[in-house]
Amino acid sequence: MTKIVNHWIGGKSVDGASGTFGPVTDPATGAVTTNVAFASVEEVDAAVAAAKDAFVSWGQSSLARRTEILFRFRALLDANRDAIAELITAEHGKVHSDALGEVARGLEIVDLACGINVQLKGELSTQVASRVDVSSIRQPLGVVAGITPFNFPAMVPMWMFPIAIATGNTFVLKPSEKDPSAAVKIAELLAEAGLPDGVFNVVHGDKVAVDRLLEHPDVKAVSFVGSTPIARYIHTTASANGKRVQALGGAKNHMLVLPDADLDAAADAAVSAAYGSAGERCMAISAVVAVGAIGDTLVEKIRERAEKIKIGPGDDPASEMGPLITKVHRDKVASYVTGAAAEGCEVVLDGTGHTVEGYEDGHWIGISLLDKVPTTAKAYQDEIFGPVLCVLRVDTYDEGIALINASPFGNGTAIFTRDGGAARRFQLEVEAGMVGVNVPIPVPVGYHSFGGWKDSLFGDHHIYGNDGTHFYTRGKVVTTRWPDPADGPTGVDLGFPRNH
Repeated sequence: MTKIVNHWIGGKSVDGASGTFGPVTDPATGAVTTNVAFASVEEVDAAVAAAKDAFVSWGQSSLARRTEILFRFRALLDANRDAIAELITAEHGKVHSDALGEVARGLEIVDLACGINVQLKGELSTQVASRVDVSSIRQPLGVVAGITPFNFPAMVPMWMFPIAIATGNTFVLKPSEKDPSAAVKIAELLAEAGLPDGVFNVVHGDKVAVDRLLEHPDVKAVSFVGSTPIARYIHTTASANGKRVQALGGAKNHMLVLPDADLDAAADAAVSAAYGSAGERCMAISAVVAVGAIGDTLVEKIRERAEKIKIGPGDDPASEMGPLITKVHRDKVASYVTGAAAEGCEVVLDGTGHTVEGYEDGHWIGISLLDKVPTTAKAYQDEIFGPVLCVLRVDTYDEGIALINASPFGNGTAIFTRDGGAARRFQLEVEAGMVGVNVPIPVPVGYHSFGGWKDSLFGDHHIYGNDGTHFYTRGKVVTTRWPDPADGPTGVDLGFPRNH
């Protein structure tokens, strides 16, 4: 019998009432294993109403109570790592170790939220004028929403809701309809930890649910992670409806390899960063820029390593890379490889014909490596979101930095070199929000914020870290004067307070 995934509203599972469901497949077999309920406008409204009602008390709750619940949630999350990872593997397809890593990175943000009292400390200036004090505080917004992608169904929601609820907001999550079960499991753990009903809600669906969240007058802020076209739409639509928005878009992350680099280390990094999680991550390295005469050697080292990657079902401990999320996505990724030679690329490895014995109907694609890729090729210009690595050749560092900065994306980037001066120049000159020096995937730790530049970010705030706290709160400044008990009436003064 096919599993049904329903909404989570007001602290309990709520059956879908719209009559519309979406299929969830096991990417390794291609079989539909689950149907997920798609929310109607009325069901989204019910989730927002539950969150609004909960905010009345949650927004006034003590920091001690909020963090106590989050500490209990963290313990439950830690104890259920394997169970959540199994749900991710079953619906996304990534290998179990990769799914466990995703949960671990989400836990970092829960850790940060457990200590939110430090980040919410206000400021006080005494005696700014005669008997006048000024203080600055931060307060929650109200109901906030998160719209999250398929590639990290546990981690990306945890980039959002722990900080949102720790700062006193209530939350409505619209996870990807392709792999929804992890979100519901997280909701169950939050309830078990003692989170009051309505503080965290989950509604599944498609554009109907998304658009209602973007226009709903009681939703004060929207967080999004996904492709650039949708991020732009989310930002434009939600902003037009008066909401605060952080919308993280797509990427084409470059790795600049200088002639002095350790080429074995660079090749190891390129393979893990390009093909890990089957390339389905916004921080994947998808373009290696080889400087000078090292190109042939570097490409050969990458090829040798890539050919050894074991591709198979995510629940097989021997597998190092799993299938892609859907057949449609698999075919789109393959099209960039099959059309590459005609656009001037040298196809070193073509993984489009890969299959796995016993799982022939799965969404399989093998490792692809394209060399001497021109910047005009679609494989370079587009975010592929699959296991396809492009290698571009330049003669100098200056050519390399110019090539990277000409990209419309500015999410993450990396340089591999032994030269500290070159690395310092790169981190100052490159136009990207996250930079790695001999680190291929420079995802910041939880207490630093994640976010790109240019077409990789729409809105002013990055996600989690200090930016996350600021995004989910608004500032208030209070100016106070108390008369001294010894003072008599002073009369009316229509001027500014005297400073002396």
